[in-house]
Amino acid sequence: MSKIINPELSGNDACGTSTLAALLTGMAEGKWHSSDLLQACDSNTQSKDNVSAQVYTRRFENTARAEAAAVDQLRDHRVPVGKLAGLPIALKALFDVEGEVTHSGSIGWQQPAERDATIVTRLRREGAVITGHTNMTEFAYSGLGLNPHYGTPDNPLAPGRIPGGSSSGAAVAVAQGMAAAAIGTDTGGSVRIPAAFCGLVGFKPSQFRVPREGAFPLSDSLDSIGPIARSVDCCARLDAVLSAQPRPRMTPLDLRGQRFVVPGDYMLDGMDSAINEAFTRSLRLLEQAGAAIIEAPAPVLASLPELMEGGGFTAAESYFIHCQWLASHGEHYDPRVRTRIEKGAALSAADYLELCRRREEKKRQADEWLQAYDGLLAPTVPVVPPRMDEVVEDDDYARLNLLILRNPMVANLLDLCSITLPNYQAGELPSGLMLVGRNGSDTALLHQAQAIEAVL
Repeated sequence: MSKIINPELSGNDACGTSTLAALLTGMAEGKWHSSDLLQACDSNTQSKDNVSAQVYTRRFENTARAEAAAVDQLRDHRVPVGKLAGLPIALKALFDVEGEVTHSGSIGWQQPAERDATIVTRLRREGAVITGHTNMTEFAYSGLGLNPHYGTPDNPLAPGRIPGGSSSGAAVAVAQGMAAAAIGTDTGGSVRIPAAFCGLVGFKPSQFRVPREGAFPLSDSLDSIGPIARSVDCCARLDAVLSAQPRPRMTPLDLRGQRFVVPGDYMLDGMDSAINEAFTRSLRLLEQAGAAIIEAPAPVLASLPELMEGGGFTAAESYFIHCQWLASHGEHYDPRVRTRIEKGAALSAADYLELCRRREEKKRQADEWLQAYDGLLAPTVPVVPPRMDEVVEDDDYARLNLLILRNPMVANLLDLCSITLPNYQAGELPSGLMLVGRNGSDTALLHQAQAIEAVL
């Protein structure tokens, strides 16, 4: 039954270059089947994955083949199919899949999930082919993407450098054509950082937009669920399914008259020369397209480190989750992750409630400040992906982790929506341009991002 008409899809780059729209159109027109796409992704996985630095920690080969074959049968018999029918989609290893162990990047877990996470149910309802669980920083607690248990996937665009985290395997799987797209979580940039480092688009929605049932938590206050894919339109399609909202009509947006603020402090501190050059070049292109770029101080951003003292929400809320497991199985934890979780033990109930109070005040201040603009622009990360040998020592690991998390963390702490777009040219190390919008402005942000994507 399987047929391959487009010769490009008979090779290992089948899912490695095409947008979701192109893949869906090809299937709808009978140019290829879902089974062909899955076969191409599997071929890429077999040739590019590394047992000592895993991209996939578990592949759902049997169920994925069955899902792809079912979509092919429906299409061959002209039965209407879902919005994502036949697309191979990878999942970060903290999403429950019935019958599979949700290890969240750790070891020693044996109990299979009893049911699918809500977002997995929604993906399957629309015909997505779930390819497997991808590697991640243990319990999602770092922006670098390192994992001592399953190995750290190499950066596909810059070998020898980190892939970014915590959704490391999710981004690498998409960049290497092992999946057409992937779903990750973002607590302080864990979707956007690896997307930026791997040359992809990553979308962090407003937190309320996507339900988190069946996703292993890191910080209940900050966790969001979002897609990693090749274009803004790809992310919009996936977000519509994850959020169970109608997909916005991505009509062209004229950037003329759009007002974007660039914080004159905090988010631009510590930029290396390559990021500064790429960011400046992109701002110039946007101005030439008619957008107004306003550099302005942002006092509310400069005060955000107050919310991260002593580990902040992430330490307090992760310690609540892990305190009993640490007492009985602490030797199985990545020492770097364990140290960060254990900081939460020093935060009292009074400390936590004060954090909550301060955060609500800063969210209010940020919303008032952003009302004067159509969005905020900044480098997704102020440095290029560090080399693997730059994060060997604990002090370097801690310093670079804080720096890499700083800019994307703004959207999580202030409960905003945000997206990263590829922002580099041939011969340059990968970097991202980040757009941030007010809470609930997700549809407007996706329209703006698509217009910026076209300019860049």
